[in-house]
Amino acid sequence: MAAVEAVDPTPSPTLEDTPVNFPDMTPTPNLMAAVTPIPVSGNGSDLLRFVFPTPAPKPISAWRPPLYEAPWAPTRFDHFFFTRPISADEINWPLPNYRYGAPWPDLPDVIHTGIDIEAPEGAPIYAAAPGKVIWTGYGLQGLQENQNDPYGMAVLIQHDFGYEGRRLQTVYAHMSEISVIYGQWVDTSTQLGLVGNTGFTTGPHLHFEVRLSENGWYTTRNPELWLAPPEGWGVMVGQIMGNDALPIPLHPITVVSLEADQKWNMLTYGGSPSIKADRYYYENFVLSDLPAGKYLVEIPYGDKLIEKEIEIFPGRVSYFSMQGDRKFDINPSPKIPASFWESVLSNGTGDVETNTP
Repeated sequence: MAAVEAVDPTPSPTLEDTPVNFPDMTPTPNLMAAVTPIPVSGNGSDLLRFVFPTPAPKPISAWRPPLYEAPWAPTRFDHFFFTRPISADEINWPLPNYRYGAPWPDLPDVIHTGIDIEAPEGAPIYAAAPGKVIWTGYGLQGLQENQNDPYGMAVLIQHDFGYEGRRLQTVYAHMSEISVIYGQWVDTSTQLGLVGNTGFTTGPHLHFEVRLSENGWYTTRNPELWLAPPEGWGVMVGQIMGNDALPIPLHPITVVSLEADQKWNMLTYGGSPSIKADRYYYENFVLSDLPAGKYLVEIPYGDKLIEKEIEIFPGRVSYFSMQGDRKFDINPSPKIPASFWESVLSNGTGDVETNTP
């Protein structure tokens, strides 16, 4: 049976107002087929004939730029500390209709505590950052062996660094095979196992979580605020409230690119004790992996449709706050209204330790 070992918190990194770049050790698939010279005979002399095999398939995400090198922190409030756990020759971005804070389709009271990456079964899974393996196998939810655990076969990593004096862990779930053992130190390039379909799933994918402070289901944060974005792309973050300054759970939002034929339909976070807002943004909506450019945000409110233009900047967070049909601020200094704070405490979208201004 796997065990969890207590790990002393490591000092958090010092974040500056300038980007921080460390070498990205995520392995890059070799997409070039080898060219093999084959000697042949012709007219009494030896010649070399070069045989070019069929080229390797073009990666699904080849149209996406490479990621910023993690840790990426253009401001002291950012914490893009992790690389993608799936390499770029597969889909390595969040499933669009089941993000952090979204309800399970058949169980609306069950709120998603991570992101799902729809990689094919058997695709390699890599550690998102260096650290120590503190759980492997079935039973992550209860931290004891359980073949019926909803996470299925999973790996939990305690990272070598923290944030604001608190520990960071990442979860890799629904695996078909695990390649590491309890207590093993892993680097960003270390393969943890393979994508699978174990636990409560509807098909092969990787479930990825970021946990801050104590390990547990109630300490998750939105991974889209922690994964380094593609170069030249950014992240949209929003605080959606009603006229009473209370957060609106599971409220529809549409984001439309004004420069490309793309649209995203989203929901704000559902109210659940397992869903935590960032202590700086106090958000209930995040949309990452957006190419730099201009976007139209459409939010229905009562009998009105609130429409505002938001610009995404390379490698940065573009933040907005909406208070019903009374107020819409773009890139304000994030602050938490008293009524929002009371709602956070009552409906479980935050916690005292992490959401106190």
